[in-house]
Amino acid sequence: MADKFLPTHKVAIYTACALTIGKPPSLLQRSTFVFAKFVRHQASSLALIPMETLHDTMRHLRYLRQSLSQDNEPIGFFLSAGCPLSVSMPEGEWPLIPDVANLTRHINERLAGDERFKCLITELTKAEKNTENIEDILSFVRSLILVSKGGEVRGLKEQELNDLETKICLEITKKINVLLPSSETPYHRLGNWIRSIDRKQAIEIFTTNYDLLVEQSLEDNGIPYFDGFVGARRSFFDLRAVEDDLIPSHWTRLWKIHGSINWCQEMKDGQRSVYRASDVKENDSHLIYPSHLKYEESRKMPYLALIDQLNRFIRKKSSFLVMCGYSFNDGHLNDTIVNALKANPTGMVLGLQFGKYSKENNDAEAYQEAYKLAKKQHNLNIWTFDKAIIGTSVGAWVMPRDTEYDDPELKNFVAYEKNSEDSHPSAPLIKMGDFSIFTDFLKRIIGDTGNSRDVK
Repeated sequence: MADKFLPTHKVAIYTACALTIGKPPSLLQRSTFVFAKFVRHQASSLALIPMETLHDTMRHLRYLRQSLSQDNEPIGFFLSAGCPLSVSMPEGEWPLIPDVANLTRHINERLAGDERFKCLITELTKAEKNTENIEDILSFVRSLILVSKGGEVRGLKEQELNDLETKICLEITKKINVLLPSSETPYHRLGNWIRSIDRKQAIEIFTTNYDLLVEQSLEDNGIPYFDGFVGARRSFFDLRAVEDDLIPSHWTRLWKIHGSINWCQEMKDGQRSVYRASDVKENDSHLIYPSHLKYEESRKMPYLALIDQLNRFIRKKSSFLVMCGYSFNDGHLNDTIVNALKANPTGMVLGLQFGKYSKENNDAEAYQEAYKLAKKQHNLNIWTFDKAIIGTSVGAWVMPRDTEYDDPELKNFVAYEKNSEDSHPSAPLIKMGDFSIFTDFLKRIIGDTGNSRDVK
């Protein structure tokens, strides 16, 4: 239901008609005359009464299920930093891979004894940068490297800055080089869904994560995939194979648009080349870490080709891309997504965000950039737990009372908050922004309900 505004005079006339139903015609005529006179006198200052937008939970869950059940339309998934947090771990071992804040805290603790790192943190504080965010730390280091050629800046020499960057990147690689704990994880459920149908168009997975969790889940499920590299010992990037798209459709496409911990680089005859190693080489890994240089580095191969794949996918007729764990804080990727959607009105991107529309501790918007984009682009929809932006309209979720929507399977994915004043449930919640719940939804689609759970 889109936002609507109802003029005050119409409210009055509708009310008059309602009150005179079944009454003599003369009464209806007099009532109409009175309200017509009211309209003439109030025409210069008519008020508008806003009608709140509401989004039907069952209708949109049905749409999601139907979209993901197609076998002949382009379907893709965009997995980002929030997805590893959904993996259940033994007590005391969660998370499998930490978020940015906890990853930063880990690195600060690991390098606390390094005098050069202490100097860096001191200078970072003087520059009023955030010492609790690895993005700011790496951006600061790399900006200093650019101006330290052959000299010293802020008490650190060029080689010392290069060494610090290498150490930080090495600690990141060590922390994210992990394995999924079992075969029943959200990643494995995604793999089960992929192999459930013989599709006419290949499933495409895009990810900004450097870890190998997607690769592990696909291999555990026996799903062939193509990531742009060919070969065994030192796999090289084959641009022609990527652009010509001649790989069989039962091969899943995996596009790691910000690199991977098993990608390495080497200089040969003055040229930089990237290859995929058979194992993780921590000291030689070439990743695009979160920093202000990300955009410049992503113009290089193979990153440019992989971002082009994202653009090409969204531009396909009737494409459907589900984004999980992405905060919409990467301006480069946002531009790619929105520009492709503008060029293809038949395409659809659905952002599933973790948590409520507003932050818990205040009324600030939890995903401000995502909301700004979705309010302007009709085929970019954003779902949070309690609200959604659908067709540019912001609205709360509502549970319909119509019996035609009585679908027990879908109702399992509608949760309710308990009212603090009594025991009755209040507004419905759609928690698809939890990657674990979303992949459980995929599991229900293929009929494997034995180990599924209801949303709480």
